[in-house]
Amino acid sequence: MTLLAMQRSVIGVLILCSVWICSQALYEDQVGVWDWHQQYIGKVKHAVFQTQGSGRKRVIVATDENAIASLNLRTGEVYWRRVLGNSESIDALDLVSGKYVVSLSNEGSSVRAWHLPDGALVWESLLQPSPGPAASLLVLPIDINHDRSNDLLVFSGSMLFAVSSVDGNIIWKSDLQATRKDLVIKKLSLSSEGLLTGVGFSETSGLVTVDIDTRFGEVSKVTPVGVSKALDTAELILINNVAVALDSDLTTVVTALIKTDQDVKVVETPLADLFSGHVRNSQILQTNLEGAFALRVNDKVLVVKVDSSTGQLSVQEVLEGSVVLSDSLHVVDDKHGVAILQAAEEKSSSGKFSLRVVYADSWDTFAVKESVTLDSHRGSVKKVFLNAYLRTDRSYGFRALVVYEDHSLSLLQQGEIVWTREDGLASIIDTWTSELPLEKDRHAVAEVEHDLADWLKGHWLKLKATLLLASPEELAAVQALRLRSSDKNKMFRDHNGFRKLIIVLTKAGKVLALHTGDGRIVWSLLVPGLRSQSDLATTPLRLLPWQVPHRHALDENPIVLVVGRSDGGHAGTGILSWVDVYQGTELRSLKLNFPVKLVVPLPITDASEEQLHLFIDNEHNAHIFPATEESLALFLEHKANVFFYIVDKEKGKIVGYRIKHMVDNFSRRESDGHVFHTEPVWSIVFPSDSEVISSVVSKDPNEAVHTQSKVLSSRDVLYKYLNKNTIFVATVTPKAAQHIGDATPEEAGLVAYLIDTVTGRVLHRVTHPSVQGPVHAVFNENWVVYHYFNLKTYRHEMSVMEIYDQNRVGDKGVVQLMLGKHNATSPVSSYSLPSVEVKSQSYFFTFSVKAMTVTSTARGITGKHILVGTVGDQLLALDKRFVDPRRTLSPSQEEREEGIIPLTDAIPIFPQSYLTHVHQVEGLRGVLTVPARLESTSLVFAYGLDLFYTRTAPSRIYDSLTEDFSYSLLLITIVALVIAIVVTWILSERKELSEKWK
Repeated sequence: MTLLAMQRSVIGVLILCSVWICSQALYEDQVGVWDWHQQYIGKVKHAVFQTQGSGRKRVIVATDENAIASLNLRTGEVYWRRVLGNSESIDALDLVSGKYVVSLSNEGSSVRAWHLPDGALVWESLLQPSPGPAASLLVLPIDINHDRSNDLLVFSGSMLFAVSSVDGNIIWKSDLQATRKDLVIKKLSLSSEGLLTGVGFSETSGLVTVDIDTRFGEVSKVTPVGVSKALDTAELILINNVAVALDSDLTTVVTALIKTDQDVKVVETPLADLFSGHVRNSQILQTNLEGAFALRVNDKVLVVKVDSSTGQLSVQEVLEGSVVLSDSLHVVDDKHGVAILQAAEEKSSSGKFSLRVVYADSWDTFAVKESVTLDSHRGSVKKVFLNAYLRTDRSYGFRALVVYEDHSLSLLQQGEIVWTREDGLASIIDTWTSELPLEKDRHAVAEVEHDLADWLKGHWLKLKATLLLASPEELAAVQALRLRSSDKNKMFRDHNGFRKLIIVLTKAGKVLALHTGDGRIVWSLLVPGLRSQSDLATTPLRLLPWQVPHRHALDENPIVLVVGRSDGGHAGTGILSWVDVYQGTELRSLKLNFPVKLVVPLPITDASEEQLHLFIDNEHNAHIFPATEESLALFLEHKANVFFYIVDKEKGKIVGYRIKHMVDNFSRRESDGHVFHTEPVWSIVFPSDSEVISSVVSKDPNEAVHTQSKVLSSRDVLYKYLNKNTIFVATVTPKAAQHIGDATPEEAGLVAYLIDTVTGRVLHRVTHPSVQGPVHAVFNENWVVYHYFNLKTYRHEMSVMEIYDQNRVGDKGVVQLMLGKHNATSPVSSYSLPSVEVKSQSYFFTFSVKAMTVTSTARGITGKHILVGTVGDQLLALDKRFVDPRRTLSPSQEEREEGIIPLTDAIPIFPQSYLTHVHQVEGLRGVLTVPARLESTSLVFAYGLDLFYTRTAPSRIYDSLTEDFSYSLLLITIVALVIAIVVTWILSERKELSEKWK
């Protein structure tokens, strides 16, 4: 063996020896005891049922979160799920031949076939559509290429593709704009004779029809349709070869009869003939009804029947209030059913709905009429999907899949809710944690352990499991006993701080409280103040702590503030809602008179323990809430120390502001708060031709720092630079901000900055050539770790920067540290001229990264783990010592005692370091870490399409016994030792007595 090989072997052994303490793993019987994992799919937008045959009854759905899932029709459980890329919005979904699920995504550019039983990908076809209207998928009832299977028709923009359903090969493609450049086809229809007809608009001719040969895709005929009025090109539907559209004034319904080898007949029907009253607004709903269409006029929905021979219109029914119609469902022969779900009482919170199923040929006859009670806290119904089944008496029954306002999903059958899924949790946008209430009444041991027999039996089984004497059935019983007898699910605080409430805000404007014990929903609230009105949409933005009682924790409940924005984009006015954390009720809401651009929580609380918040509007005025005289007095006292900054990524600019004086001409209304002028004090503008802001990361203002110094093996002291006003900014070249591969190594680069947000001073700047974004970073205490992609080595890398304060170099010894003025309580001022020393190092890293954060503990004593959300949607706990910039190839004995790991070019990944172990958090978007009261433990919550929660101990649990500690074994050991001592003493006495007799 060569000397170099021996050195590498020794280094490998040293690495393993130095990190074995930090390796974490779970025993098989511990899975599910401390952690939980929940699967969701998101808001459903497409659904198809598969109930034929003797196999499993299922419904296949596509969601807004780009997921395709197969659900058990009886329980709602997920059979299988496939998640597409972030940009691959699903346009259409259908079943082919009863064995394939075909999906169309990414604006019609990707067609995939999935195996129905297990979701395996059968084939994938990549198309090249042109930009245009929404893509559509049509399963043809004919076999074009004679492969004994019905083929597919994909339409996107102006391109039309015929695709084989067997292998995904493109049979033919046709550009419908080849004949007319201004032609925009909106709908396609296949006649019983096999003739394909497209209907759309033209800038010169208005309405246009196109005949297409299904065998070769050739356009055989283009027919302009003469219409006396200009048409609204936003909506067009096709019903039995009758095209229906509104005119540009939205006052007339235009129908065009499209017949083979005949002139197109146009009929114009004023809305006044269909609707009595003043028409404020009208819209054709994209609901596929057999022989009819749905028209929304003002706040009513008209079901209008179309005579396919004359084009005449007749109103079948006028629906008022909250009403949703399903697409037509072919039931038997020529009967097509339509589900109508309508609120029984308008503006009522009872949740009572009327579910009717009518046949399209006779709207007066009900196939089903049921009264159902839906969960009122889920909001209104947004979509209904209808399915028919054959009863034992050979009559047809119906089930309905309902999508609510809060994105949850329910199945209705025979007037009852069969199951409900809380799929709004797949779109969490913000999180916060709250302590549970204090325990007021202690429980007796009998209430917890039930009886002595169960207690003895449980400890006996645990003892056998500890001694490896238990059978598989007994091991399963031990696992069930642990889950049943655990106190992790109780609704009050524990002394270790493990039991908490995770408060989440979803994209639908719903706030939910999850128990950390098992992930159950304690309460949920579709925030009334954020619910969209008929003509005004709202968007939830932030979730912030408002009141966290400490002095009156037994009498007062915590309050969380929900911040939203009304319609109008960034110029929309803000909305505030206050929610009781323990009761799950909205205390009050307030519509602001200004748009909210930025929210800055201030570290100031008033006498009622309400936290002050700074709201910045588009004119950079600062609004102080709560709008009380006490909060105003507190803010004026600290006004000189309040600064904030605004990042404008589009303009490549960061501007810092300070508070000036109050605005005099503002009214003293609560919806304005206390208004102050601000002024910019510094700005940094990055050159747009060479730098684009990729990432801006700040510190957690509530992080716990145990010490301001770091004692080296040489007994020298390094002082951490702990200015909380410091931010990390990463910029990349414009080409490097795009996808990997769009830039060459010479065109790419990254610049990392450390900036003081009070003065705008750049504390440190480092350049990484040939580096590509995106950049993910975490900033904690005095160090920053950031992740990027190196184009030259074509590998991912992690870099670390540790910042030390050189202004304290005079106090270098431990004694000076203990006796000097620079201690853990000394403040750090941004106005003092900083002299910082930055130690940095870079390492290769195996994975691409989706999210990064760091563990947090109560006092900051425990070592840190960097939590990395990998591209595989798993959560990796990486010891901070692996990215220590002071690592050397051959650390000395003193450095090894300090914890320095031998230097390697790559960061090692251990299978035991995955906190998610066998689980995946699909679509991982964020990770929340919360300190427990136990210093050794940090609570971790990861969210995306799925949810995952666990506890982690970066330095292992050193301050308490584990929950599975065998007290019975300890008791038996003590008893055995006492017996051994007594027996030994008796034997010794006898021996001594016999010796004396001799």
